[in-house]
Amino acid sequence: MNSALNSLEGKVALVTGSTRGLGRTIAHALAHAGANVALNYHSDTEGAEESFQAFRATGARGALFCADITDKASIDRLLSDINAELGPVDILVVNATPDQAQRSIEDYTWSEVQRLLDAFAKSPFLLTQGVVGHMKAQAWGRIINIGSEVLDHGTPHFSAYVAAKGAQNGLNRSLAKELAPWKITVNMVSPGWIPVERHKGVQEEEKESYLSSVPMQRFGTPEDIGSAVTFLASEEARFISGANLHVNGARSVQ
Repeated sequence: MNSALNSLEGKVALVTGSTRGLGRTIAHALAHAGANVALNYHSDTEGAEESFQAFRATGARGALFCADITDKASIDRLLSDINAELGPVDILVVNATPDQAQRSIEDYTWSEVQRLLDAFAKSPFLLTQGVVGHMKAQAWGRIINIGSEVLDHGTPHFSAYVAAKGAQNGLNRSLAKELAPWKITVNMVSPGWIPVERHKGVQEEEKESYLSSVPMQRFGTPEDIGSAVTFLASEEARFISGANLHVNGARSVQ
């Protein structure tokens, strides 16, 4: 790989939900490629500060910002603060996710469904509105949504999450064509199940059952996702847009 084409030096990246889980590793990967990274969190200030200190200890450049990325006023403040401290956003990674309840369709409440729609449809919509002006003006930008393999598999007892991820994917597809004339790429990275902190309570039997369905016979790692996002953010991927890149060891094939 051409290191110049892969470099993100001089670019500002915003990764939502980036002080834990997959988002934290994505932020580290983008920083390693040279980007100044805006790390975002919503509620756990102590945990976010610890995560940011670990980020800075690696020599990475960036800043930490608290925001509710489902609220327009909060997004407006976030982007204004990032612009003042790091510069306007060149690379947007929509990663933040709430907890996802698994239950039968009869047992979901609409508030649960709405919460997921806010996270996976409203949030990327508002964030894109907030950053796209700068991207159009410079005729360069990267918008990367973190999706999920559940959309491909139609996972049962997960209909609210699958529906919300479907909305996110639809937005991703439409924006790819709309923004292409400005050399702005819009892509999705869809991980398989990668156990992170929020999966601590999952039973070993459930993990083994999932693992048996992965042709590559291993769980994915956060680094697998970080590498995929960094590639799509780079000049190496300048002619790739509208893609949904599955990172799940051949569990999904298209």
